Parts: sequence; C-alpha cells; structure tokens
Amino acid sequence: MIVYGATKKKFVDDVMSNDIENIVRDRYTQATGRHVAPHEVLSWRHSLQFVNNLLADNGVPQNTGVFIEYHIQPTAKRIDLLLTGIGEREERNVVLVELKQWAEAEVTEMDGIVKTQLGKAVRETNHPSYQAWSYASLLREFNEALYVGGIRVHPCVYAHNFGQKGVLDHPFYKRHVERAPLFLKADALRLREFIKQHIRKGDDGQVMFEIEKGKIRPSKMLAESIASMLQGNEEFVMIDDQKLVLEKAMSLVKRAEGGKKQVFLVEGGPGTGKSVVAVNLLARMTGERRLAMYVTKNQAPRVIYEQKLAGSLKKSEIGALFKGSASFTKTQPNAFEMLIADEAHRLNLRSQYIAGENQVMELIRGARVTVFFLDEDQRVTLKDIGTREEIERWAKKLGAEIHRETLASQFRCNGADGYLPWLDNALQIRETANLFLSPAEFDFQMMDTATALRERIMELNKKANKARMVAGYCWDWVSKKRDRTAMDIRFPECGFAAQWNLDKDGSLWILAPESVREVGCIHTCQGLELDHVGVIVGPDLVVRDGKVVTDGRKRSSMDTSIHGFKGKFAEDPVAAQKMVEPIIKNTYRTLLTRGMKSCSVYFTDAETRAHFKGLLKDNR
Repeated sequence: MIVYGATKKKFVDDVMSNDIENIVRDRYTQATGRHVAPHEVLSWRHSLQFVNNLLADNGVPQNTGVFIEYHIQPTAKRIDLLLTGIGEREERNVVLVELKQWAEAEVTEMDGIVKTQLGKAVRETNHPSYQAWSYASLLREFNEALYVGGIRVHPCVYAHNFGQKGVLDHPFYKRHVERAPLFLKADALRLREFIKQHIRKGDDGQVMFEIEKGKIRPSKMLAESIASMLQGNEEFVMIDDQKLVLEKAMSLVKRAEGGKKQVFLVEGGPGTGKSVVAVNLLARMTGERRLAMYVTKNQAPRVIYEQKLAGSLKKSEIGALFKGSASFTKTQPNAFEMLIADEAHRLNLRSQYIAGENQVMELIRGARVTVFFLDEDQRVTLKDIGTREEIERWAKKLGAEIHRETLASQFRCNGADGYLPWLDNALQIRETANLFLSPAEFDFQMMDTATALRERIMELNKKANKARMVAGYCWDWVSKKRDRTAMDIRFPECGFAAQWNLDKDGSLWILAPESVREVGCIHTCQGLELDHVGVIVGPDLVVRDGKVVTDGRKRSSMDTSIHGFKGKFAEDPVAAQKMVEPIIKNTYRTLLTRGMKSCSVYFTDAETRAHFKGLLKDNR
C-alpha cells in the first residue's frame, strides 16, 4: 500500500512548502484510517529534508518516482523510502532506502544485531543493512511484479546523523553491508551516485504502481518448508524482531556455558512468526551439532511436521527433534543444550496419562537454555498453565536468568495489523482504537447461513486444499461415540449437516483432502495455518445489548477444555462464568485468526450476527 507517492519534482515542491511531514501524515491517515504519533511526524520532517538534499542533482531525473512509507504485503512492515526509474540497460529499478536518524550505536556479538538508543533505552535491534535487505527480500518473495515481472530492487541504508566509524561499518557486519550498502553522515555524495547508478531515466512512478498492482504470491506454509529449513536452507527471511529473537536465543547458548541456566520468554500474537522462529532455531542448533528439541503440548503441529519430514529424515531422527511436553518427566537436569517450547501457553501441570509435576518446571530443569514461545490469549482450556508469571516463577526457583522479547511482525491475516486489534475489541477481550474493520484491511466475510459458509470454503479450497471449516465445541461428537454415519452439527433451517473431523485422520485432519466437508475444532487447528478459514460461532458466545456474553453451559459435555466447569458452576455461578469467559473468547480469537488470506464466519445467534455486521465499515 502506497502512503505517499509523487515524482521528484512534486516531492521537492512539497518539501519546499515546509509542510512535507503533515502531507505524509494526512496521506497516512487517509490510507490506513489510523493516526500517527507526534514523534514519527517529527522524524519525517527531519529525514525528508535529507532526502530532498540527495535528490537535488540534475542527474536524478525530475520524473523519478518518490514513495514514502510503503506497506509490504502481506506483512505489516513499512519501507521508509522507495525511488523508482529506468536503469542504463532499460531495466526497471527500485532503490529501497532505509532511513535512520541514529547518532550512536554499539557492536554486539550477535549476527546482524546492533545496540542503539530506541525510545528511552539502549536496545538490541537489527543492523540497518540487514533490515533493508530483509525488506527487499520480502518484496521479491511475495510480489509477482518482481519475481515474474523482472523489476529489480536495490536496498541501501542512509544513516544521515551517524558519524561513528567502526560500528555500523564494522567488519563483523560485512556480509550484511555488502547486500545493502551503508551510507553514513559523510556519505551523501556516494549515496547520490548509488541512486544515479540505478536510475538513469525517470518513470513517473510507473514501476511502483506495477508493484502496487502486483499479485501477491501465496505465502509459504511452515509445514511445507520444514524439511528444507532443517537442511539449513533459509526458507523464511527473518525480519526485525524475528531476527533479533533468533540471534538472542543463540547467544544464550554461549552464555549458558558459564554454568547459569537461561530462560527466554518470547511473546507474540497470531501470525507473528513464533513457530517459524522456533523451527529456524531448531535448524540452527541442529546445524551446529548442538542438542536441541522442539516441544509442543498440542499434537497437531508435531504430527504434520513429522509427516512432511517423512522421506527426508529417518523416523528415529524425527523423533529426536520433536516431542510432546509430557516427555520430560524423568529427564536429567541440563540434558539438553536447548529446549524450544512452541505454543507454551498450552503447557499443563501434568499429562493425563504420564506422571509428572509441572511441565514448565520440567522443561526448565531439563535444559541449559529453555525458550518459551507464548501468547496468553491462546490459552483455551482450564488446564493451560503456560503464563509469563508461571514461567518466571519456576525460572527463579531453578536459578535461571530470565530474558524477554516480543514478536510484533505480522504475517497472518494478510499482514492486516488492524484486524487483530479489531478482533480483540469486537470480542471484548481488550479495548482498542479499532472499532470498525474495513474490507481493505482484511477479507472478513459475514455469512447468513452455515450452508453459505460451507459453499464458500468448498470453492476456496479448490485452488490449493488450504481452506477448512472450524467451530466452537458446542455440539456432541456423536459420530465418534455412537454412530459413524451420524451428523454432529445440524442447522435444519438451511439444510446444513456436517460431522466433526473424522477420527481416522487424527491430527492430520487439516491435510486430508476430503476433510473440507468436515468441521475441525480448536484442538485440531491450533498452532497451524490455513489460507482460508470458515468459523461457526456457537451459542457459547453471543452478544446481548452490545455486550459479549459467554456461557460454558452451551459447550458440549464431551469438551474436556472446560472440564470441571459445571461442578464449579453449581457451587458459584458467577465465579465459574468469570473463570471460563477468557477460555471461550480465546478459543474464538484463535479460530478466527487461522486464515492467512481470509476468514468467513457464521454466528448461530441472530443478534450476534447483526452486531458484528455493524462493526464492518461496509455493513456486509
């Protein structure tokens, strides 16, 4: 998405009006519907004056395209500056410029990571050259105009306030600077020549408009890429906070060699790349011949990864890399160099079938470094204990150093950084400024019947077998217990009848071609991703007079996620409802964020359906 686009001539005029920062601010608000923080407006005023100085050369054509704050689809990342034009051999070029106002920084021992003042503290962050290169890689990877149309991207960095030598240009970062040249405070003339080298003729911004119209390539699925990743291939470019988490986790391995346990908490919402970073971390550790294991409580991701690895690894090798969270009850202290707990919010005290004391404790005890990837808003059963508080409690008890980072880079839901806050507000999980959802932000479709929902999912599934229906567990699984031919979920008024996911597919339900006719639940899709998801919201979540109301009594008695609720309800109804409310809301939040490209939803309750329609800007 283009926020500001103009020719060089128009850009210079806007700068000379001494109002360029407000022009960009207004365009940003118009394009996104969101406001900009004052400090960001000030940064535009400062940096864009330096850009204007760069372009003040007759060798840079007047009709060169100038684009500010370009949003990379399907992520929520923004590129500071893009310049477009035609090269010496008539090739169509884009110069991607990462603008930095840094004045000082420090070298670290982590690949592609530096320290600098960010906000009110000195923090670790990506080296600007790595950042520019990763953004260029995202463009090349996702946009058809580049990977088919032949448009070339040339990334670079302009740190126009940075005068320190031997820091950003330290030999340790040579590989990154070679991929995205670095221009410091004294290098403006060199940067100008770099621009002129790639832009000999202007294009009136036509190249950028081709990129804007370019078809977005379907995102890679983690499960499909896992074998290649474990063989050391860089299937996913780590961007911003993802790269920082990966390198910081690896640095803790060396730190742990001093004898002190290390615990690393990584928090992030749906689609922020938790599982991608976790598998990359496993691949890096394995590649360095360090003993590490990927751990999840939820069986579905493990089974699918194992199925995708069949044929490229021996069964014994696969088993040595992936384990359930109940597998460490008898593990000796520090037996592993690293345990990587994905979906750590799903950890329990103990397994129903395996003795144990506390899975959080057992993981920390069993490794020198334990990395927990968690999203507390995806705790979906009363047994889930994987909270920040619980992890920190055991880390302190076992004498571990605690480190924390947050993943914010958004890939799920088409990179719509407005969809998740809107969903949190709509489900009344937390208040946000995102009161309404625009169709431009994410493809969210309201369906009037369950039949219409199924028809849409069936149609979307034809392309790549990556569309499925899911629902809250409000209907008994009759076809499992009593009658294999019975329909579990019925809406006679619209002729809809379907079964829950068949037992024979187990955790591979999401891959089985015929399973598009079935309905999955939270236990068969959490931790996994689809292109398109269709969600049936049952009577356990309704809206009454504008308030979201949950009711655990509407859940099926076969649902173990709120086991014990009915007994507690008989003793204290208010306390029981308060206890189960976040579980029900988190369940639907998780189901409604499984689709990377679209979400279709059918609310079984008419008032709820009407309420959510009112939260869409076009009132679909």
